Amino acid sequence: MSAVTAAAAATTEGPVACTPLEVLGRDVSVPLVTGGEVTYAALDYAASAPALQRVWDDVAAYAPYYGSVHRGAGYLSQLSTDLFENSRRTVFDFLGCRTDDQVVFTRSTTDSLNLLASALPTDCQVFVFETEHHASLLPWRDARVTYLDAPRTPDEAVATLERALAARDPHGPALVCVTGASNVTGELWPVQELAAAAHAHGARIVLDAAQLVPHHAVDIAELGVDWVAFSGHKLYAPFGAGVLAGRTDWLQEAEPYLAGGGASRAVTRREDGGVDVEWHTTAARHEAGSPNVIGAYSIASACKALTEAGFDELVAREQELIAELRSGLADVPEVRVLSLFGDDAPRVGVLSFVVDGWNSSHFAAALSAEYGIGVRDGLFCAHPLVRTLLGSDPQEQGECGAPEAAPGQKSLNAIRVSFGAGTPDEHVERFVRAVRELVRDGARWNYRTEDGRCVPDTDA
Repeated sequence: MSAVTAAAAATTEGPVACTPLEVLGRDVSVPLVTGGEVTYAALDYAASAPALQRVWDDVAAYAPYYGSVHRGAGYLSQLSTDLFENSRRTVFDFLGCRTDDQVVFTRSTTDSLNLLASALPTDCQVFVFETEHHASLLPWRDARVTYLDAPRTPDEAVATLERALAARDPHGPALVCVTGASNVTGELWPVQELAAAAHAHGARIVLDAAQLVPHHAVDIAELGVDWVAFSGHKLYAPFGAGVLAGRTDWLQEAEPYLAGGGASRAVTRREDGGVDVEWHTTAARHEAGSPNVIGAYSIASACKALTEAGFDELVAREQELIAELRSGLADVPEVRVLSLFGDDAPRVGVLSFVVDGWNSSHFAAALSAEYGIGVRDGLFCAHPLVRTLLGSDPQEQGECGAPEAAPGQKSLNAIRVSFGAGTPDEHVERFVRAVRELVRDGARWNYRTEDGRCVPDTDA
């Protein structure tokens, strides 16, 4: 069992003293279709987490001193350059990077994995489970990709990967891409064991940690992975930046992800009229253009804030919220929670479910319009996984208000509730109450389908 899995599985004695971290939007009120207003319950952290107040304050304090990075001799430019590179060092330490690893700032997890895909050696074979988010399922278009079926236990995941790797050409390069925590079920994957299996068969492994780093400490060296990718907007730093951290060789040997200023060390004209370019061999090789210094700084600020708050305390409190949520939903027979690895699998604060007799879009719309609760419905950019869990056909479609999940029938999509370090207890409690009331009493408002989504009927 990895350290991450062990931390999630551990139980605590007595209540946890840790309080929610302060986030923006915690006091925002939203109108209800039934009249009045209520404090908004943001339970869609898996899509984008709210900014930590600490992150916002740090960015606001720096903003007047903003200057071009790596571009000028002026004081503000030099200050911004120092800030940018110190942010890189903070992320490096936060991830437990090895001495010869590097941190490349990108736009997002998707951007990070596409960067790595562009740097794959010729004839590289990629192994990826169908359970991945599209950000880690789709970037490998120029490689030989083997898609692995959804496993039903962590041990089966490792065994499936080992069989696939044992059957590959042992002389060519190979890469395994795996999630750390599912963006659909919240379940933790056996990353250490998968990394060991990959390396035993001469393959490398990249960890999609988008849903893991906001909830658990991630240590590259301890997990044994070659790269880690994640997004700032899920780490309470929504300023359009991401990270790819890890080994340097494939990245240094590849052509720059983007060609332009910053990636080039020297450019000279040739006698034939062309140009010769000497590219950087550092992280700058793949950071062409003016970098997103505020995005990088916000990620570093979030890393510091979570480290100072203490992941042990944050994990323990989150596990209490997960237990309360699961217990509350278990009392509603019409609710079916989606899971790959079973009820006892360690997980983060992400949970998807369907409700018998309800269209998932209708249910999510009612939670928002009648209770001020923000969740997500659909297939969560993980279409193969959700359809596998639901047993649904890609060609099937549902309309708002249609009972697509009546007893004995298949649901076409799901509802996802997700939370984290900034979630008050009251938001989870309100969500559980709302689910019970909607299932028992039905919606109090009329809804219609508009542009493929279920929305309150304003004519009502």
